[in-house]
Amino acid sequence: MKILVTGGAGFIGSHVADALLKQGHEVHILDDLSGGFEHNVDPKATLHIMGVQDKDVHALCAEHQFEVMYHLAAQMDVRKSVADPIFDANINIIGLLNLLEAGRKNGLKKVVFSSTGGAIYGEPITAPQDENHPNLPMSPYGITKMVSEHYLRFYGDLHGLKWVALRYGNVYGPRQNAHGEAGVVAIFAERMLRGDGCFINGDGLQTRDYVHVSDVVQANMLALNYDENDIFNVGTGVETNVVELFRIIRKYAGASTPEEHAPAKPGEQMRSVLCTKKLREVLGWEQKHTIETGLENTVEWFKQKALA
Repeated sequence: MKILVTGGAGFIGSHVADALLKQGHEVHILDDLSGGFEHNVDPKATLHIMGVQDKDVHALCAEHQFEVMYHLAAQMDVRKSVADPIFDANINIIGLLNLLEAGRKNGLKKVVFSSTGGAIYGEPITAPQDENHPNLPMSPYGITKMVSEHYLRFYGDLHGLKWVALRYGNVYGPRQNAHGEAGVVAIFAERMLRGDGCFINGDGLQTRDYVHVSDVVQANMLALNYDENDIFNVGTGVETNVVELFRIIRKYAGASTPEEHAPAKPGEQMRSVLCTKKLREVLGWEQKHTIETGLENTVEWFKQKALA
């Protein structure tokens, strides 16, 4: 199939693009390189350097007639969304609508959408949070992902567009950028390997569901051949707090970084953990990495990167 991967030069998107290439698909990547890197793009894929709001998206879709779109491009910094909700909405909602309009006019049949589990549900009422948990997002970022899922449902109902929304936990792994809109795993790993200090916000007992990027890619590949319009959590069902995370990363980094704490971030969500029963039973997904094996793999990648 001819497939467009938005955000395909980024952390998760480049892994998804690589997996699609391995399956023999023709892969095109749309990325403005604001958060991604050209060196993440396999030469067998075609890179189009443009943003999701660009008017040239319509000409691109008209020329190539993509059958499937994996939509990973996003403004994904929760704090930035709080500071500038208009910018956040322009990228995450207006950008999506630009792509959907261009796609539906030019033969697009399906969208696999990267959504969020932690940010869309808010603090757990029940845990682990399944797909029926109330959506109570605590940030504009979470709100835009929730709204995006409603737009997908609308396009499915009105235009017959097939869609699957994958609600991720906290994704980590090789290629994660330790700068800019970084996850804590990348920040800790890179700083420990450099011999720099690390700070844990607050008491560090806030928990997240950390899922390795390879397990996220597996969910994306399974979604391609699923014929229903649906929503799936992609996580592990296991909570890990930041202190535990820090100590595991330090162990595999072979570092002696002291455990130092900084003031808590105001308004930070305290818990997030996702139920993956539906993903396992409906799509046949199987988790490959525990937090230990996943972090060992990730730290090793950061070691190799430092030596390159």
